[in-house]
Amino acid sequence: MRQLSNAIQVDLAYEFLTRSFTPGETLAILLRSESQAKTQQRIVRFECAIAPRYLRWLAYENTRGANVYVAANPLRFGSRKRTKESIDEVRHLYIDIDSDGEVRLDAVRTSGTVPNPSTILSTSPGKYQVLWQVDEFRFAEQERLLKLLAIAFGGDPACTDCNRVLRLPGFLNNKYDPTHLVTAEYPSNSLSKPEHFRLDDALIDHIPICHRRSAQIVPAEKTNSENDWAWISRELAAGKDAVKLTRTLAECRSDKPNPLYYAQRTVDVASARLWLLEGIPFGDIVTMLEVRRRFEIPTTLNLPRAHEIARTAQHMISRQKIA
Repeated sequence: MRQLSNAIQVDLAYEFLTRSFTPGETLAILLRSESQAKTQQRIVRFECAIAPRYLRWLAYENTRGANVYVAANPLRFGSRKRTKESIDEVRHLYIDIDSDGEVRLDAVRTSGTVPNPSTILSTSPGKYQVLWQVDEFRFAEQERLLKLLAIAFGGDPACTDCNRVLRLPGFLNNKYDPTHLVTAEYPSNSLSKPEHFRLDDALIDHIPICHRRSAQIVPAEKTNSENDWAWISRELAAGKDAVKLTRTLAECRSDKPNPLYYAQRTVDVASARLWLLEGIPFGDIVTMLEVRRRFEIPTTLNLPRAHEIARTAQHMISRQKIA
């Protein structure tokens, strides 16, 4: 495959498609324009999707502002829509990492609870889609693990549907100015099976979905999350109990998809930042975070989570110094 221009590289798309799907399968290709609020969806056979003429057409649409996506899982033969019912089989697990990208990606790479990803898509600066090519997965098992992955590694909890689309590498992410070329790396060629993911169901069980009205903790001069952060930071600096603060914040932010996860993370990152500023060694901070949540977070996830939170606090301090 040849490169069509200095920006778009359809050979990257060809490589991803041939690694991810097999001849005869049915794929969903999505074109979405940010400026015109226009979406096109094409249901095509694998052989059509990798054809040079078709890739050139996608490149043309991409240069006109359309973002290019492909469904993570193949569709049933004869499908005309990309619905959950039309998915043929589970081909990928995935998480969207939209913040603290390098830290969270490092947590995935170094975790002993999940296998090495098969593909890592760089979708924009500091943002990633992490994929595991899988085998022998039922749809219910996929949905369960997608939720666990998002909770464990700070992925987008909304991106857990089996008909999810992924950015297709080789094309430009037109959401940004300047545009960003979506690229892919392939850390592993292995197929992962359910037993390779050692994530504890308790991670979901301990996160309640509250239905109470959200109460503001401080006046909403900024976003609610910014107000939460400022309030928690002040309370911790004043010596207030972190566990009680976590419970209060979770109760007040029942608007969040996972109030307890949100509260735990806000309190722990703020604590780690405060401890670092006080000169407490990194290793001691990890231990304190681990001990704090030892009865709340599954054992297999508690230590890597503590490391990730301490590194996040380090990055926050570094960015503030640079600014």
